[in-house]
Amino acid sequence: MPKFPVRCLILAFIAWAGLWAGFACAQGFQTSVPSAILIDAGTNTVLFEKGADDFAKPASTVKILTAELIFQALAEGKLKLDDEFTVSEHAWRTGGAPAGGSAMFLALNSRARVEDLVRGLVIQSGNDAAITLAEGLAGSEESFVTRMNKRASELGLVKSRFGNPWGMDGPDQKVTAREMAKIAAHIIKTYPQYYGYFGEKEFTWNKIRQQNRNPLLTMSIGADGLKTGNIDKESGYGLVGSATQDGRRLIVAIYGAKSAKERAEEARKLLQWGFRNFEEKELFKAGEPIGPAQVYGGTQGSVELTAKEDIKVLLPRGANERLMGKIVYEGPVLAPVEAGAAIGHLEIKRGNAVVLEQPLQTAEAVEQGSLPRRAFDAIYESAAAAIHQKLSGKK
Repeated sequence: MPKFPVRCLILAFIAWAGLWAGFACAQGFQTSVPSAILIDAGTNTVLFEKGADDFAKPASTVKILTAELIFQALAEGKLKLDDEFTVSEHAWRTGGAPAGGSAMFLALNSRARVEDLVRGLVIQSGNDAAITLAEGLAGSEESFVTRMNKRASELGLVKSRFGNPWGMDGPDQKVTAREMAKIAAHIIKTYPQYYGYFGEKEFTWNKIRQQNRNPLLTMSIGADGLKTGNIDKESGYGLVGSATQDGRRLIVAIYGAKSAKERAEEARKLLQWGFRNFEEKELFKAGEPIGPAQVYGGTQGSVELTAKEDIKVLLPRGANERLMGKIVYEGPVLAPVEAGAAIGHLEIKRGNAVVLEQPLQTAEAVEQGSLPRRAFDAIYESAAAAIHQKLSGKK
């Protein structure tokens, strides 16, 4: 059996889809922060990015992933909002009042409901709430961290790593703006019943009333969540936020701001710019053939690929640069192939920037071919592999 390489089918959307894409050569926006990304949640289009794949210190924005694991357990019935967890000495001493950081002010050895702990986590940014939730769900903070990194991998995060559930700095705690925005988009789409906690403007616990630390919630721009983070001036100020206007949702993630004021202003300006300057365009309808993938050993040599949902992008108004795209898959695809099988993805770019990635699936089934057909395909693939290896070895 030949080892199948990654294959690409290039699509030029001017000719292929008859669409003049409206991305200007420049992104049309400048930001003072070193790392930022703005994404349209409905289409997954990247509207702006700067250093979006550079490592940053997440600080308390790491609690977004902590919340995701709790939401997952709730959705799967492994936890209930009325379940109670005990506040350990570690949670109290490391993350509570004695530590001097952001805290929910849980009392040592007290018990708190999961729902109250979630509010303490995402509204008050309580380190004690994060540790108590981690210990309650996984048995220990260390076991919870293992789950965090496993979950991050399941969600498609390839660069970010997590060392604790509450934001303490360390060599094992590093994220990118792109991947934190990806977690945020996942939470918003997957857990609408729990996402609302991020938008609550205040929470009182132990007779202490605290306001939500997310500055976007008070700016009248449609913001309804997520989290801020800061350790010290050296680490910079970060924020992952989301807002909706006229049925459109944008997600922003920024890291490395020099102050809380700069963080709030740059996030606000990015969101407002995104809402004002883009319009939605449809590239393909759900189920519409996008392009073929080559099939190995089947009754036919290729199979059309489609998307489960409409493929749309947000484009700046009034510009005239084309989009380019490619279907990326590991192939040829080995027959037999089921209808609806996940095969690669569609990648859409403007210039060198990837603005959209969409999973693809087969439009139909392909049965295994006759023995002569499989033999022919094997010879063809072996020859193609040899040519590829020879060309790859040339300098």
